[in-house]
Order: sequence, then C-alpha cells, then structure tokens
Amino acid sequence: MSTKRDYYEILGLAKSASQDEIKKAYRKVAMQYHPDRNPNNKEAEEKFKEAAEAYEVLSDPDKRAQYDRFGHAAMGGAGRGGYGGSMNMEDIFSNFGDIFGEDIFGSFFGGGNRGGGRRGRGTRGSNLRVKIRLTYEEIAKGANKKIKVKKYVPCAQCNGLGAKDRNAFQTCGTCGGSGQVRKVTQTFLGQMQTVTTCPTCQGEGQTITSKCSHCKGEGRVYGEEMVSIDIPAGVGEGMQLSMSGKGNAGERGGAPGDLLILIEEEPHPELHRDGLNVAYDLHISFPDAVFGTQVEVPTIDGKAKIKIPAGTQSGKIFRLKGKGFPSVNSYEKGDQLIHVNVWTPQHITAEEKAILEKLQQADNFQPNPEKSEKGFFEKVRDIFS
Repeated sequence: MSTKRDYYEILGLAKSASQDEIKKAYRKVAMQYHPDRNPNNKEAEEKFKEAAEAYEVLSDPDKRAQYDRFGHAAMGGAGRGGYGGSMNMEDIFSNFGDIFGEDIFGSFFGGGNRGGGRRGRGTRGSNLRVKIRLTYEEIAKGANKKIKVKKYVPCAQCNGLGAKDRNAFQTCGTCGGSGQVRKVTQTFLGQMQTVTTCPTCQGEGQTITSKCSHCKGEGRVYGEEMVSIDIPAGVGEGMQLSMSGKGNAGERGGAPGDLLILIEEEPHPELHRDGLNVAYDLHISFPDAVFGTQVEVPTIDGKAKIKIPAGTQSGKIFRLKGKGFPSVNSYEKGDQLIHVNVWTPQHITAEEKAILEKLQQADNFQPNPEKSEKGFFEKVRDIFS
C-alpha cells in the first residue's frame, strides 16, 4: 500500500479548495522549503519536492478528479507518478517557477535565475493517453503490461539538444540570457514594471546557431518506446492511472509529458462485477432444489464447490466471503454473490405432465413460506449492509 501523504494535507488545504487557493498554498509551502532558504537541508528539499508533486496533481482538473476518486493509485502508485518519484529540482523550477514571479522570487533569493528567471532549456512535452483492457483475473491480482507507445522521443543524434553540438548555442540578444523581457511604464501611481517571457528565445535564454540535421532543431523525433506499466489490484472501468515522464519528449531537452492510462474491463463470460463484489447466476433443477446438491461455480481465480441445502428456494443468495475484488485504496475485499434460480422447464413430455399434475395437489407442493423467510428486498438490503 502507498505510504505517500495526502496531497491536500501537504498543502494544508480542504478538498473543496479552489484553483486559486491551491496555487497560493503551493506558493507558500514552496517558499518555506525552497533550497535557497534551506541550504544543504535534505528534509526541506524532500518537502519542496513533495509540495511540487501535490501541486502538479491538484492544479490539473483531470488529475485532481482521478485523485479525489481513487487516491494515489490513480497517479500510478507510490514512487511512480509525480515529482517525488522521477523529476529533479530543475524540472520543478522549469515547470512551476513562473507562479512565483521574478520580482518576488528575486527579492527573497538574491535575484537568481531559478523560479521567476530563465525558464530553462526546452518546452515540456504533451501528455499521451492510452487504453489498457484487463480481464477480471488481472484486475483482482494486479498486472504488468508492456506496450509499445508511438510518441516523440529524444533525438539520438543530438541527445535532445536540437543543436549540432553543445557549442552551437549563443546567449539570446533580446533578453541577455535571462529568458525574460522587462518593460517599465509610467502611471499616475508611479513606475510599473512588467515581466514577460522573451519572444525570441521563448524563455530559454539562448538560441541555436546551428540546428541538428536529424531533428531540425526540435531535439526530438517521432518514434516508439516500450513502456512497462504496473497496474495495481482493484482498478475499475474508467479509472485513469498516470506515469510521470512517459509522454511525449519535450522540445530541445524540455521535460517529457505524462502517460495517462485509461482502464477498460473485459467482460467475463459468466461473472459480472458490482463494485467490489462479483455476482453469478446459478440455475438448478427443481429436483436439486428439493433434495439438495453440490455444484461447482466459477470464481475470479478458478472454480469453487458449494453445497445447495435441501429445500433451497429460488432467489436464495449465497455468499463466498473474500472472493470478490480488492479495494485499490484499502485492505477491504469484496465477496462473490451466488444468486440461485430454480429452472422451470418450458417443454415437458406427457409422462412428465402426468407426474406434475399428480404432485400439484399434494400438500407439500403448496406454497407456504415461513414467516422467518426473508423477502427479496430484505435479502438485497442484507447483501449491501
């Protein structure tokens, strides 16, 4: 099970927090644990990364909705999704530094390039979405799927730089390498300074003087990658997992996007799912219902034998404890529910008809339910209580 802290707890937020509140909370926590304020402090650095991971999820409406529903499992499991598992400090500054602002960050941390300064090389790659179809057995036990993903990958010739070599760069002449352009205007309140991303270098602070001939300066080419996906037990139809850094490669060394995995359930030929429970319709003959019998029923992980007591009524529900699906976010596990249907023949012979007509008037064949016998709605209520 995941040992990650709750993302809302990390940022000190309620689950009803607005996007503006999430941004402000992240800004506050990130400034508190920023490496420049806490030099050589590993604990502060981990909290800084932890806050960035929480913000990365909660600031994205789709990821937040999946997290609210399924918890950390929707993010690909502990240590897989988010910044805490795979991204370094420069990635965090590159992606989220702009929410602080140059002037605010510079005043606290000496006007350095991190945060509000130069954005860092390249543009982040886009996310990719794939569908994974799972059997009931794979959902119950978890699975590892290896799939080929067609996407942008870093250019092997220039190692993602986009340039002919490492010397084929020059400082941007427009912004002087800062990645930003400042403009000062005079207003009735005094001078107002605005800072925008440099239009020439797109915030990178440098330009390419000689492009890579293979990728034409993008630093990436279209190809494919074999991706191994660990799917936790208990996922369900429509659930979305996330693998950080497995989407499209960024341009010119930019951070890669995420791979979003949409779960689809493959229908089972005999069972059907109801939340964590598994349901099965068992049909037995009238004599078996009268005399009792032992039958074999399918389950998620094979066959199981159950005893049908003599006098079993149609509609009786038997429960196999713990034979359902595990919960993706707890130790809870569902059951298998077996719904008994007494089969009524639609075509009978003359001899069979004579036997039934003789039994029709017998006292033991007249409906006479006991008062202790539960009705249909009581049975349903007991199942889900």
